[in-house]
Amino acid sequence: MADNNAITVNSIKRDKVKENIGKGVTIFLFLLPALLLFVGILIAPIIISVYRSMYDWNGFSEGTFIGFSNYKELFTNGSIKFLVSLKNALWIAFFSVFVQLPLSLFLALLLGRKVKGERTFLSIFFMPVLISTVVIGQLWLKIYNPDYGLLNRFLDAVHLGNLKHVWVGEVSTALGSIIVPTVWQYIGYHMLLMYAGVKGVSMDLREAAMLDGATKWQVDRYVVIPMIKPIIRVSVIFAVTGSLKSYDMVRILTEGGPFQTTEVPSTLLENMLFLRNRYGMGSTISVMLIVLCFAFALAITAAFREEEA
Repeated sequence: MADNNAITVNSIKRDKVKENIGKGVTIFLFLLPALLLFVGILIAPIIISVYRSMYDWNGFSEGTFIGFSNYKELFTNGSIKFLVSLKNALWIAFFSVFVQLPLSLFLALLLGRKVKGERTFLSIFFMPVLISTVVIGQLWLKIYNPDYGLLNRFLDAVHLGNLKHVWVGEVSTALGSIIVPTVWQYIGYHMLLMYAGVKGVSMDLREAAMLDGATKWQVDRYVVIPMIKPIIRVSVIFAVTGSLKSYDMVRILTEGGPFQTTEVPSTLLENMLFLRNRYGMGSTISVMLIVLCFAFALAITAAFREEEA
């Protein structure tokens, strides 16, 4: 009798193992298309870029293996201006984090109070995000135009003509002329992310704080903002990595000029690939961009974790 029970138990165990294996195979088969797509679109290009960055290659003839020479040249050869491009991208990131995100948070908190016309304001603020960056760039080119641009005309109208500039053509103002539309365009994007978080905060918490004598702004500061810190963290990551990858606005407004003073890594990458035919160096820049984006994302996540702890 005991032997029969043991056989029955072993049989049940084998059936469970087979069932678990079958479920595992089924899950793997369902995930396989997405996995292949992920590897083909993301992982494989990164591996190829790392491999190509080790070569002196013009994109046509057989490349020459040079190891890490491209990386060394990237940081030591002043004519490439990688450090200048990185500094410009970091300036854009700085204004995105410390100007764009506070404005987005302010608007999200304000609209989260059920103001009149809330949906209308949401649509208006989000509209620039829906418009192509090419269109936004062309719009701001007209604003910056030194002859008939709205900005110089406005300065004339308020008797500040001495402040007029060729905004995208002067070294002193070109980078700022890129930062302003970049910050303006994506305020609505981050506002919408934060607004969703603000609306998700329980009204019971708000009412309890107000019963204790807190003002609306104190409720926002001590109740709402701590509750939406995960969303703020995501917005900071998006703002920084997006700035490091910025391309469209720079390409349209200044094309990296004047004298490469507004170059960013993405426009420098384009320059290396299509103007200088240095595909090895272009791959090196792309690898550095990937590393920097991951590094900043990890650093920001760690900083928020330490603050929460």
